[in-house]
Amino acid sequence: MPLIALLLALQAAASPAARFEPPPLVRENTGPIEAVQIGPVYRNPFVCSEHAEGEMDYAGDALGTDCMVMGGFDPRSDGGFGKLYRSDGKANEDWYGWQVEVLAPFDGKVKAVLANEVVNQPGKFGRPPASMILFERADGVVVVYAHVTAVKVKPGDLVSAGQEVASVGNNGMSRSPHVHVGAYRGDLPLQIRWDLRAMGKLRAR
Repeated sequence: MPLIALLLALQAAASPAARFEPPPLVRENTGPIEAVQIGPVYRNPFVCSEHAEGEMDYAGDALGTDCMVMGGFDPRSDGGFGKLYRSDGKANEDWYGWQVEVLAPFDGKVKAVLANEVVNQPGKFGRPPASMILFERADGVVVVYAHVTAVKVKPGDLVSAGQEVASVGNNGMSRSPHVHVGAYRGDLPLQIRWDLRAMGKLRAR
């Protein structure tokens, strides 16, 4: 189910502190795709699977990306090749990203938080909604993190880029531990670019 439909369904039941306007429908975009640079979602090495234009029709999903932590770089035990999970990946604990710290994308405020405490078994989709955090920057850019758990922020909180805000979960329409990252401004979805300088500073710690 698209993100906007889920948010509309939850709107009436949400507490006053959690209510917010859901992402608007995407308008037709015929010009160059606009990008936004944000800080890395994890301190750990990660890979992302991009949503191509037209694959998803809503601002929080369109041009978004699903990001998974990489591990298995130890040549003594894992052959030195990057992997997403240990063993057969059938348990959440097998995944290198499971419950890894999730970092705020920029300096801004928390626009909304939605929670889903149900934990999916890897390989099986859960029921929506996903646990989500929406962040808003002063220039109107909104970033959505979905499938998170152990959320450490609440609506109205100010956050700084790189601040720990949650952990990697596996909930909602998800089949494995990861974080969906989407960005938009108004009705325009934005392509995500990672701040590689910030990423380098995190890796150097």
